[in-house]
Amino acid sequence: MFDPPTIAWQDDHVVMIDQTRLPEELILHRCDTAEEMAEAIRTLRIRGAPAIGIAAAYGIVLGLQKSSAESFKKLQGEMGRVLDLMRSTRPTAVNLPWALGRLRAVAEKHRDASITEIKGALLQEAQAIHQEDASLCRHIGENGQQLLKDGARILTHCNAGRLATGGIGTALGILYVAHEMGKKIAVYADETRPLLQGARLTAWELMQAGIPVTLICDNAAGRLMSQGKVDLAIVGADRIAANGDVANKIGTYNLAVLCEKHHLPLYVAAPSSTLDFQLASGEEIPIEERDAQEVTEICGRSMAPHGVPVYSPAFDVTPANLISGIVTEAGVFTAPYDRSLSRMKQRG
Repeated sequence: MFDPPTIAWQDDHVVMIDQTRLPEELILHRCDTAEEMAEAIRTLRIRGAPAIGIAAAYGIVLGLQKSSAESFKKLQGEMGRVLDLMRSTRPTAVNLPWALGRLRAVAEKHRDASITEIKGALLQEAQAIHQEDASLCRHIGENGQQLLKDGARILTHCNAGRLATGGIGTALGILYVAHEMGKKIAVYADETRPLLQGARLTAWELMQAGIPVTLICDNAAGRLMSQGKVDLAIVGADRIAANGDVANKIGTYNLAVLCEKHHLPLYVAAPSSTLDFQLASGEEIPIEERDAQEVTEICGRSMAPHGVPVYSPAFDVTPANLISGIVTEAGVFTAPYDRSLSRMKQRG
């Protein structure tokens, strides 16, 4: 397994694997300020719903650690500006505002403490979010590996592994645990256009872990299924509505439709922090649109005529009726999701 970790707090700054440089180079990127962290999130130096939640939490710490505020009111004002900066980075993954909400609550809880103590409490909370995610990933992996028979052939889309979380991953975490248990599994990784997270990141991760992986172009998934070479698909999620509709990397909906056509199960793996019970359905999930250049160019080389209009949503929504199960740290939940997920919320 690769080292260093995807993201880490070191003394008074954050270091992270620059995912824009993979797989050619394993480069560490340093963030000393909230502005640098916001840039890292926007430009996908760090990505994946749980990972950007962790990054945003550390961004708050970075934005306030050199504050000269002498009162909670002044610190609160400064924190509001940093919170707004972090919120503005990427809109779809709910883990980011969820993490920010936790830090805001901690600051409010310690409002009568010294400024130094408040700063310390914020760092502790950001590190707790990081550590909790690592634990949640392990539980997701343990719960989900039960879905994999020995010899299973799994199709996955985008990257929901170590690079996307604070631990072993969600969708890929299931594969890692199954592999640790000695199950013989094989993985097909969609390249995941337009930014090739499957080709650049998932294939790299799985090769590092010694898990057999075959890279396919996105358009080949249906062909594989029609040949009987896929047993199931497992993907991650950036936001899950109360009814079980799932927002994930663009192309996930295509994959879900193909799975239904070929009578194959599609599972979604995500921590409970990805659930957004404030949204009744996927129709309410905000979908980020990315720069046209991400579609028209590959590795800096133009692949389309200059000036052609581009539609580039970063995510799509897969309806709950196309999802066979949602794997969380609390177990595997099945339809009707409005009931099963609600029971998890009540227990939690």
